[in-house]
Amino acid sequence: MDDIQNLIKKAREASGFSQCRYSGFPVGAALESEHKVYSGCNIESSSYSLTICAERVALAKAISEGETSFKRIVIYAAKADFCPPCGACRQLLYDYAPELQVILTDGKNHQTYNLSDLLPIAFEESKLKK
Repeated sequence: MDDIQNLIKKAREASGFSQCRYSGFPVGAALESEHKVYSGCNIESSSYSLTICAERVALAKAISEGETSFKRIVIYAAKADFCPPCGACRQLLYDYAPELQVILTDGKNHQTYNLSDLLPIAFEESKLKK
């Protein structure tokens, strides 16, 4: 659908909407489905555990609009060379897209990973069925 540079642009644009008044660390994400690209930004809370990462915002937007199949996600953070998804994001992304390609970027360079490499021995649905 979109080339990597266009996805990076969308993730960078999403980071501009970040609500990061506590950390000062804006993050944007662009999640590509088969039909569309969904963007998200981090939204912080003074109660840090309620903070929502950009990746989960993008995923929630996509799922809430009926998407079920995802190809790749770009995670943009200008203040870090490469900002990987946190553990909670890795798990939620894995639940819905275990074969997802994850692209980390600072806007100049990027690195590409398979989600399964970022979350080895993942907890998955099959573990619930005993």
